[in-house]
Amino acid sequence: RLRAPQRAGMPAKRKAAAKAKPASKSGGGSAEDLAVVWFRKCLRLHDNAALVEAVKSGVKHLCPVFVIDPHFGPAHVGVVRYRFLLESLADLNAQLKEKYGSRLLVLRGKPETVFPSMLRNGGHLGGSRPRLLMWERDYEPYALKRDKAVEKLAVECGVEVRTFVGHTLYDPEEALRKNKGKSPTTNQGMVTLAKALGEPPAPLPVPAKLPPLPKGVAKFPASYGSVPTLKEMGYKEAGPGKDAKPSFPGGERAGLARMAARLADATYIRTFEKPKTRSTAFDPPSTTILSPYLKFGCVSVRRFYHGLKQTIGGQKHSQPPVSLKGQLYFREMAVMQGLSIPNFDKQVGNPACKQIPWGKNPKLFKAWEEGKTGYPFIDACMRQLKKTGWLHHLARHAVSCFLTRGDLWISWEEGRDVFDKLLVDADWAINNQNWLALAGVSSWSPPFFRVYHPVPKMDSALSVQDPEGKYIREFVPELREMPSKYIYAPWTAPPDIQKKAKCIVGKDYPKPVVEHEKVCAQNLAKFKKALSSAPKTSAAPAVAVRAGSKRASPGGGGGSGKKAKTR
Repeated sequence: RLRAPQRAGMPAKRKAAAKAKPASKSGGGSAEDLAVVWFRKCLRLHDNAALVEAVKSGVKHLCPVFVIDPHFGPAHVGVVRYRFLLESLADLNAQLKEKYGSRLLVLRGKPETVFPSMLRNGGHLGGSRPRLLMWERDYEPYALKRDKAVEKLAVECGVEVRTFVGHTLYDPEEALRKNKGKSPTTNQGMVTLAKALGEPPAPLPVPAKLPPLPKGVAKFPASYGSVPTLKEMGYKEAGPGKDAKPSFPGGERAGLARMAARLADATYIRTFEKPKTRSTAFDPPSTTILSPYLKFGCVSVRRFYHGLKQTIGGQKHSQPPVSLKGQLYFREMAVMQGLSIPNFDKQVGNPACKQIPWGKNPKLFKAWEEGKTGYPFIDACMRQLKKTGWLHHLARHAVSCFLTRGDLWISWEEGRDVFDKLLVDADWAINNQNWLALAGVSSWSPPFFRVYHPVPKMDSALSVQDPEGKYIREFVPELREMPSKYIYAPWTAPPDIQKKAKCIVGKDYPKPVVEHEKVCAQNLAKFKKALSSAPKTSAAPAVAVRAGSKRASPGGGGGSGKKAKTR
């Protein structure tokens, strides 16, 4: 069942000590007065409940630990995001050293295999066995399973476990119970729930002092448990290259500086409307670019929320869903959906997902993934993603729609996996929420017949606003000399113009892999047919469950079968 709510402003925590078995049974002897703070998605010193509570516990020693899980390696994580992670770890380690004379102990291996020796006999800690293990909660399925295993082990070893909420504005489980077990499916629904929950807790301060490292760890050479290099972690590229250009550095200090710069611009904050930001702006981008720092917890979402409130200062400002506050509400909603909807990352068994008979076409999928579809805007977006690890949200909309219902009729799950690997800000819940929406298969999707045209007009909903095609020329260099008149549809350029631009379509740059108007009409007809033949089902009942188990949720809504509308 869902945990009891905590008092407003207080970090939620769970203790495992009541079930703890005597340490002697696991052969580890008595524990030392040591707390291990396990950093995961909270790579910061500010608003870090685990760190603050470890200090308050009165332990004599504290050891900050990060475990590099091989599950999140080259097969699943692109080089840009991995570089951001390593930079964030290096920044955290440097701050611990500068502020407290401490350090971050970076260990490698699956946490389920790293922690047994640590908790039983002080392995990796110079023989110092902890009495406290503390971390910030993570609600992704992989993390829930991992944390359950580690907590079970800790209990068996007589180690007390305390966990805290800090990656979201609200405790997602408390919020779900407040909403009768259901996650909101609209931003307005989240606004209503937020009012019922009250203001998010204020961010916690950076601790003035930390207990020293255990003596064994303090004696380790700096090379032991140090932050590894990309090459050491199996990445071929040790630095920036043609396929991996870092757009922004990782780390708490870089994130706080970026946030402070944005919050200092009161006009930008008060008038911000996400749909009006330019999808083709890349140097600089038109949005905050705080999402990678929120994803890794380099910046606390609560600190950003209260910073927005302070900057707005009671003045007239934009409102959710388009405001910055509205963007944070979408994030909260995604976490709640991922926690409460069974099989949230799949079509099969997902009550919030319409069952659509997507096709398989490896050749078309590869063209989409590599940015070689013959549609310059789509290709520029996909190449920007691979090169920088980031895309404007409307660019994400465009390529998602193109892959699924708009043009290629390929499952959103395949596209989701590409985003999950390449995006520097990839978040399991948000990524699935967005792909479900853009594929047209969820109750929070726009009408399925509203399709983005891959040759966008400057005043379209994609907010391109780039008639000269600077964005195209940056990321699709084959078209750099193509006249602006043809830059978004180069196949329409006469042969002599193509020759003069040194780009013959079909030779130097691919022809369109599909004819949009034709395949779009076919796809929408198939989508409509799938909806009409689907069995009528009612929304799933709201059920209160404890983290890690299967959860019920509202089912997906139906759709209207109207003719295609391009945006």
